[in-house]
Amino acid sequence: MTLTPEIAPTTGRTTDDVVQLQSTAMRVIIGVFIVLPMLAVVAAIPIALNGWITWLDVVLVLAFWAITGLGITLGYHRYFTHGSFKAPRGVKIALGIMGSMALQGSVAQWVADHRKHHKFSDEVGDPHSPWRYGTSRRAVAKGLFYSHIAWIFEEQNSAVEQYAPDLRADKDLDRISRLFPLWVTLSLLLPAVLGGLLTWSWIGALTAFFWAGLVRIAFLHHVTWSINSICHVFGKRPFKGRDLSSNVAWLAIPSFGESWHNLHHAEPTAARHGVLKGQVDPTAAIIRAMERLHLARDVRWPKPERVAAKLVDPGMRSRVRGYVEPASSGA
Repeated sequence: MTLTPEIAPTTGRTTDDVVQLQSTAMRVIIGVFIVLPMLAVVAAIPIALNGWITWLDVVLVLAFWAITGLGITLGYHRYFTHGSFKAPRGVKIALGIMGSMALQGSVAQWVADHRKHHKFSDEVGDPHSPWRYGTSRRAVAKGLFYSHIAWIFEEQNSAVEQYAPDLRADKDLDRISRLFPLWVTLSLLLPAVLGGLLTWSWIGALTAFFWAGLVRIAFLHHVTWSINSICHVFGKRPFKGRDLSSNVAWLAIPSFGESWHNLHHAEPTAARHGVLKGQVDPTAAIIRAMERLHLARDVRWPKPERVAAKLVDPGMRSRVRGYVEPASSGA
């Protein structure tokens, strides 16, 4: 791990922030929905070894992981937060519900937190910078824990009115945000209902609830939180930027391409994050398919020349997808 001494501690908030308080009751509720799935993960190995998992459970885990995970990466992140593409109303509503079922907060609050993160990335005001406490190994270890999970319990939230007024003004998204408890309930109960109906047994319902409900939620939580923590400390930084966002290849598949985080901070509105050859970005592939099916339009695909110009090492330009070296002007 390489620490960066010139980065100052980022604790505190900016003077122009609008304070939005989170009640103690809400923090307790959040804790319940974080701790229970984590306990399920602890119990997962002995439960699996005792045969309490079926191929149906595996299929349901993959299905709900894809639905809710893409709800975050495709919907909450690239569409709602950064406007990487435009979509019809039906797609907008579907993505809002899919993301809500990931149990990472309402769409309006998630977007507000992430936009504030980009505004103050790794500086004072960043909601979840791992460099919050300094650059010593102990400080960064403490910061990693804070940026991974502890920041969620802060009393002061990013104000939706300040950072996501467009979502509050959208009647569909405002309604989806207000119905967040409904989407939480569906996310937990749908796997159990499907497991019970497809096996016609209470055991099938119980194992589906455990694996495709609790374990799936915990897995997705920690993958998303790893982008906040791991991808701001470890990994590679091939692109120029003002923060310490980095690329972590082993997280690319679990995060649907979100872990190509260094380029994302260099080009936040780009629909593709994995811009170098060999970088797998499933979310970008789905956006491309949606574009061909007329379910997405005005897609902000990264321009190869612009991407190449942001490389720290110009010798890597040939690795940029779609980049063509300019013809020599010499005689």
